[in-house]
Amino acid sequence: MKHMETVRLTASQALVRFLENQYVSYIDMDGKEVEHKFVKGIFMLPGHGNVVGFCNGVEQELKDMIVYQGKNEQGMALAAVGFAKQSRRKQIFACTSSVGPGACNMVTAAATATANNIPVLILPGDIYASRQPDPVLQQMEQPQNLSISAHDAFQAVTKYWGRINRPEQVMTDMISAMRVLTDTANTGAVAISLPQDVQAEAYDYPVDFFQKRVWRIDRRPATKYAVDKAVEVIKNAKKPLLICGGGVRYAEAHKVFKKFAEDFGIAFGETQAGKSAVEWTHELNLGGLGTTGGIAANKLAHEADVVIGVGTRYTDFTTASKWLYRTDAKFVNINPSDFQAYKMDATPVVADANEALTAIGDALHQLGYHTDDAYKAEVAALRKEWFTEVERLDNCKYTGKDSFTPECNDDNRGAVEKYIEDTGCDLCQTTVLGAINHLIDDNAIVCAAAGSLPGDMQGLWRARKVNTYHMEYGYSCMGYEVASALGAKLACPDQEVYAMCGDGSFDMLHSELITSVQIGKKINVMLFDNASYGCINNLQVSNGNASITTEKNMLEEGVTNGVHKGKVMQIDYAAIGAAYGCKTYTVKTMEELKAAIEDAKKQSVSTLIDMKVLPKTMSAGYEAWWRVGVAEVSQKPEVQAARKRIEDHLYESRHY
Repeated sequence: MKHMETVRLTASQALVRFLENQYVSYIDMDGKEVEHKFVKGIFMLPGHGNVVGFCNGVEQELKDMIVYQGKNEQGMALAAVGFAKQSRRKQIFACTSSVGPGACNMVTAAATATANNIPVLILPGDIYASRQPDPVLQQMEQPQNLSISAHDAFQAVTKYWGRINRPEQVMTDMISAMRVLTDTANTGAVAISLPQDVQAEAYDYPVDFFQKRVWRIDRRPATKYAVDKAVEVIKNAKKPLLICGGGVRYAEAHKVFKKFAEDFGIAFGETQAGKSAVEWTHELNLGGLGTTGGIAANKLAHEADVVIGVGTRYTDFTTASKWLYRTDAKFVNINPSDFQAYKMDATPVVADANEALTAIGDALHQLGYHTDDAYKAEVAALRKEWFTEVERLDNCKYTGKDSFTPECNDDNRGAVEKYIEDTGCDLCQTTVLGAINHLIDDNAIVCAAAGSLPGDMQGLWRARKVNTYHMEYGYSCMGYEVASALGAKLACPDQEVYAMCGDGSFDMLHSELITSVQIGKKINVMLFDNASYGCINNLQVSNGNASITTEKNMLEEGVTNGVHKGKVMQIDYAAIGAAYGCKTYTVKTMEELKAAIEDAKKQSVSTLIDMKVLPKTMSAGYEAWWRVGVAEVSQKPEVQAARKRIEDHLYESRHY
């Protein structure tokens, strides 16, 4: 027997050498064969749990990968999520931290990745496998089981979790990690915990383990049986609706999806993840769909007899808590994940979007299927109604207490008057958003995640180029906005990137703005400061509750119930950005906004535009609903009425 050639390396050295040699190959949206390195680089925030062993591996074995210093473990991991999402899951960053708090800071980012099916590799330092120095610094002991560390928390938020307790386990764990990271049906965060002692321990690894390894991201074909069943449903549809989910973008099925819609005259609504797979100007594009969607897609959804979901997970926002669609509507779901394909009691087509749409399309062509002229006219009318509403919200002005023109969430008008009185600012949020939409470059990327902006943007944002709308709404993670903008910029360095961010999200996490300045990767932070957690305040008061801890006003003396009714806080966010080295602007008028955007385009450093906007001037809901936990028993008539609305909607909803 031939002797196996080996090389003696530490576990850390072996892991880095392995990552340097991982590649992916796939067919892109233009039908071209593509092959490139899978791991672009490493975000690192060093501490005693990784700065010795793992850093030695980086120093010795790093070749082509890029290493960036993170500023907050959650922030850098969210930047990695943003990078992989903007790269359509075809390339990733790894993230390494110390043991203890540094590692646990990445749990939220791992959950964000997994909820959105975005690949990211988490490599936290861990406690000692030998247990001899226990309890080590930052170790949380569990007396009933000494094998548990805080890192076990990753098991709940990852698609694969491992702990390398012996150096040879690098081989099995990293093969499994790569299997999951490149799995189109079941990808998400992968966490491989690295005990501090094992990072430095050596093993004679087979040289073959470090050879170039190409992971094929294949297009899973649809079976004839699944295609036939789907065609049986679709061929009888009078009012069909396509759903353009994030899977359309990740499968690079933009052209095939658009052709399918055109060939059969089927209109489509966009989920948050699917938006910008097709330009907003397309005659069959009805815009955002669901709880935060717009008027056009939601109206057709109410009437649709057949819904064809492509690459969607059917979150409660896409289904309006399973209320949006007719209870007798039939569903056909195209998804590489059988778990997702069977949702809504659908006819499942477990396959790649390109393959499935092509096969179903070929069969429908043979049958001569096409929607009729009445359907076409209705789609055109719905698009016109949508455009009219967007134009109205683009031009909202607040002119006084008796002429509250933005017909938005005006249930708490006093908050608007107080904001104007204390700040002197009267810009409406939808007007500001519309101006940004018109003024930034056609190919600029906008990133967002939480607050009222996702609702405004899904229904109102007009994406003029493909893959320019970057919304994380699977986890709606506050603080994702700035970090993801950095990730998107790393993925698309030649495009301007804008983080659309509320003051609440910015307060929570914006650490990687510093990183963007440090590494010379320009991003633009569009900070909507309405001195509140605006959408949550709307949800709170519209269901009969008092405004508790959702307004960023001063707490008056003697008040202990969380109701903030003092002077509106006026935070100089522009000064914060300037302190980091950004070019910043304070905006209180439309003229200042236009000038700031134009000047920001000329800058080579990251910018922050601090925009003071009125609370309660976001868009309202359109033909949708969202199920929330309104009290079943309450002394307040307003809460009782809100509970009655919940129960009425539940009666009209699908239950599976």
